[in-house]
Amino acid sequence: MDNNINVVSMTGYGRGETENGGIRIVTEIRTMNHRFLDMVIRLPHGWMSIEESIRKRVQSVIRRGRADVFVTIEGLLPPERKVEVDWGLLESFVQAGKILNEKWGVKADLTMADLLNKPELWLIEEVKPTVDAHHEAVLQTVETACQELKRMREQEGKLLGVDLLKRLDRLGKYVREMKVLAPKVSEHIGKKLRKRLEEWLAGADLDEERILTETAVWAEKADITEELTRLNSHISQFHQTMEKGESIGRKLDFLIQEMNREVNTIGSKANMQMISTFVVECKSELEKMKEQVQNIE
Repeated sequence: MDNNINVVSMTGYGRGETENGGIRIVTEIRTMNHRFLDMVIRLPHGWMSIEESIRKRVQSVIRRGRADVFVTIEGLLPPERKVEVDWGLLESFVQAGKILNEKWGVKADLTMADLLNKPELWLIEEVKPTVDAHHEAVLQTVETACQELKRMREQEGKLLGVDLLKRLDRLGKYVREMKVLAPKVSEHIGKKLRKRLEEWLAGADLDEERILTETAVWAEKADITEELTRLNSHISQFHQTMEKGESIGRKLDFLIQEMNREVNTIGSKANMQMISTFVVECKSELEKMKEQVQNIE
């Protein structure tokens, strides 16, 4: 493979884990192809405050694709609970009891059992885990997962690059073959036109000048020189784009569309069996290249 080619796949997996303060933190990142960058981060309940830090770190290694980030915490104790009394409401109950006793003679001695049967007096709160104490440890696992993910995406990208270069070389070969055949299109059309005229006129004299004129008109319509030139230009741009090492997937996809357009035009203009054969081969290679490009960042 060309050492200058720098292709990154959108498919990959990375994992990082560490222990901190008696708990085990595991981060997993899975990526797949997507037209844009789409990231979903799943964190334990109460840990959403560190989501933005995780997002920024993952975005530093992923430009395009679907990314699922899973952060799990093992060994984390259940959240503690604390009980608070609504002292204001309790005071109201006590005062109401005194009034009943003083004014109406109704004794209202409150017991603990009475209080427990009044759920509105009790406020039960969960003490959230101290996320800050584990913030750096979580980011450490994210960093490890990102580096592993990056290596995997680069390795798969190299394989994609090798395959694309082989197909690009074959495509260039077919274009060169068609370029050799292009000048023969005029001669081919002249022979076909003469044969048809002979059949139509059934042995009558043929007007050579008229045949030459008609041949020239049809040859001009069937000229594929411009299409072959643009096709060669697209092949060159495709190769140059693969050397950039940026987010190149969408541009490569666009170039394949343009190459398909030129190949289709060549097939419709050059009514010649040998060229048609090369057109079929070109379309086959482009279709396979398109499938590969769909997974390039």
